[in-house]
Amino acid sequence: MGCSEDEDASGDGKVTLKFWVFGSAGYEQLAEEYMEDHPDVNIEINHSEMNDLHNNLFTSISAGSGAPDITMIEVSAIAKFMEAQDRFYNLYDFGAEDIKDQYLDWKWNMAESPDGSYLIGLPTDIGPTTMFYRTDVFEEAGLPTDPDEVSSMFQTWEDFFEIGKQIKAETGKPIVDGPELLYNALRDQADQQYFNENDELIIEGNSAVKEAYDFTARLIEEGLVGQNELWTPEWGNAMADGSYGVLLAPSWMVANVKENAPDASGKWRITTMPEGAGNWGGSYIAIPKESEHPEEAYAFIEWLVSPENQLTSFKNNGLFPSALPVYEESDFIESTDDYFGGQQVAKIFSEAAEQVKPVYMGKNHAIVQTEIVNALMNVVTKGTDPEAEWDEALTRIKAQLERQ
Repeated sequence: MGCSEDEDASGDGKVTLKFWVFGSAGYEQLAEEYMEDHPDVNIEINHSEMNDLHNNLFTSISAGSGAPDITMIEVSAIAKFMEAQDRFYNLYDFGAEDIKDQYLDWKWNMAESPDGSYLIGLPTDIGPTTMFYRTDVFEEAGLPTDPDEVSSMFQTWEDFFEIGKQIKAETGKPIVDGPELLYNALRDQADQQYFNENDELIIEGNSAVKEAYDFTARLIEEGLVGQNELWTPEWGNAMADGSYGVLLAPSWMVANVKENAPDASGKWRITTMPEGAGNWGGSYIAIPKESEHPEEAYAFIEWLVSPENQLTSFKNNGLFPSALPVYEESDFIESTDDYFGGQQVAKIFSEAAEQVKPVYMGKNHAIVQTEIVNALMNVVTKGTDPEAEWDEALTRIKAQLERQ
């Protein structure tokens, strides 16, 4: 358990904290800074894919062995781990109440028990969604490239559809990378998604989800959607090559764009999405009960998610802060990004964040999301019937939920 074996082996008296992370958070750099100021603490970061981290974490806490001292948990999985709150320290026991008013209420509350007595994790970023687009593709299609002009063109999703047809006709390229981000963008503009707060499946009575699916399928059938599956090498290569026009993505996608398309600096811009915004993603940082050094772990994570360091994470990795004091910093709101043609990216994401409608996701959100995305991938890659895929996805979803 914990890190006592690491201490005994090293013999240097340091406290070693094992920290599981996913994504492009940039926490390695901040951990180095913390260790310089706290020479008695050693932070070992293990990086993995998000789903792998969640699966390994669930296995570890269930077995009572193998969990880290500190772990990231993505917002879509927070409800699932809240059900195992006895396997995590209550961060209110370490003084988290003292910093609560520094964060967005809706973000904080998603990691809190209904009675307000327990907090599983401290909030990191949120994911307000915007429209990333390639200026070279737009120019080739005979479209304007100025962000304000582009925003004016994309007022509705029907506008998006019509412009997609123009891009396809003039360039031969689809308007979007693949079906998942397009579907997510529409889904996240709804007041409800897959479950109500009693964790009852509601997608058959929630027209917004089916409309998002149908709109995505409609664009697929018109040849306006790429076949790239999210996070694959092909998806990253398409981002670099400019083989599509638009990426509908949250603020944290900034780091992925720069990583996958380092030579495309100046060719990407950001503007508003049609009909508003949504929130996709964002995380929390928790301390599993296996840690033998919860006080040291809490001191580190409170420092890590402080307004100052959330500003650093935004500047370095595009993680949009949940810490309210950051929004008043001129370094934040006036910051520009040369990669995106010198745009004030924080201002754009801030405006999107103001339109976000907090949504209950539920512990089984990933089951539903995976099946719907698989259905859409079948439609785009195999040419299968969208309605048949929807019906089969519903059947699989219900079967899996019955086994939970």
